[in-house]
Amino acid sequence: MTKALDGIKILDFTHVQSGPTCTQLLGWFGADVIKVERPGEGDATRKQLIDVQGADSLYFTMLNHNKRSITIDTKNKRGKEILERLVKTCDVLVENFAPGALDRMGFSWEKIQELNPRMIMASVKGFGPGKYEDCKVYENVAQCAGGAASTTGFRDGLPLVTGAQIGDSGTGLHLALGIMTALFQREKTGRGQRVLAPMQDGVLNLCRVKLRDQQRLAHGPLKEYSQYGEGIAFGDSVPRAGNDSGGGQPGRILKCKGWETDPNAYTYFIIQAAVWEKVCDLIGEPGWKTAPGYDKPLHRLDKLNKIFNRIEQWTMSKTKFEVMEACNPLDIPVGPILSMKELAEDEGLRATGTIVEVDHPTRGKYLSVGCPIKMSDSPVEVTRSPLLGEHTDEILVDVLGYSAEEAAELRAAGATELIKREAAE
Repeated sequence: MTKALDGIKILDFTHVQSGPTCTQLLGWFGADVIKVERPGEGDATRKQLIDVQGADSLYFTMLNHNKRSITIDTKNKRGKEILERLVKTCDVLVENFAPGALDRMGFSWEKIQELNPRMIMASVKGFGPGKYEDCKVYENVAQCAGGAASTTGFRDGLPLVTGAQIGDSGTGLHLALGIMTALFQREKTGRGQRVLAPMQDGVLNLCRVKLRDQQRLAHGPLKEYSQYGEGIAFGDSVPRAGNDSGGGQPGRILKCKGWETDPNAYTYFIIQAAVWEKVCDLIGEPGWKTAPGYDKPLHRLDKLNKIFNRIEQWTMSKTKFEVMEACNPLDIPVGPILSMKELAEDEGLRATGTIVEVDHPTRGKYLSVGCPIKMSDSPVEVTRSPLLGEHTDEILVDVLGYSAEEAAELRAAGATELIKREAAE
């Protein structure tokens, strides 16, 4: 069966996380992702957070499935020749270099257009055009600059970043959507274009409900926030709201049986208006269904602490999974706090390919996330990440049309292998 992006060639100049997330996703959909790495070094994450000596790190392997690796010395004259041929051959160039790095390599957008007018050049940057556009950005910086940290945590505590990589991986997902859209438009126009995904913009897009609340705040207190029920005045910006639901439906994280020793024995519990009466019956408070101050959603907002404390008395008598078993048949929205261990061992996630086991020649078998998007006509097979330069000759010959003898000459000239600079020149 063919895959959605069969025939599309991606020139992957990415490293670390934001860019590799994007190109890995495109590879899962069938694109031929050609990862360009420096001879002898490669992507810096190959050697970061090493857990198995002599093997690429999980940081690298889990972000670079379904790719081929070619090593090119971009400072070598013959290496630049290879890059030019790659630009002419590929459909999309993806990069997350520091601002100006590609220009300094001699591959400005104007040069790329000259070599290949159909090329789509996709970039991750920390910030968009403006006073911060030349600043370097990492995951937690993006979360802070994009509004996530200021709205995460508890009201009387420090701003917090989330464990989800919404700055790096989140931006990579945004960039992948931009690339797909540009490829679709190219079918109509025949032209390539630039695609930019700033990390600050991506995080802010994921924080849109907080921007919503910032505007609501100008018209009065945010009544669904716990702060309102506690009688604490709001300031002029959206406060940190702990584990309150961001969707307008009151929700909290509550203790379950075993919470004293298990840091994840908790559940998220939402009391939508539609299920309020079922909640009252479930927790043994049927009188609340008609009691003044409890019978209407608006009337309950200043009593949420009392209500959730009572619900928690009930959840503490059950495990988080027993809470699910009791609530789901009643359409009461709950969600267990699942640990990484529980997710890694989840048979359902393995059956759907969301968690996959991959075999690697130097580190052995390891677990990774699989493609989070399922398509009926484009099945995903997760293949291992490439060894450094593993496909150099293969790409030179099969993709770029060099002969085996020419490929050997390029190696000897230092275009694709690490040799002394004097020999290369």
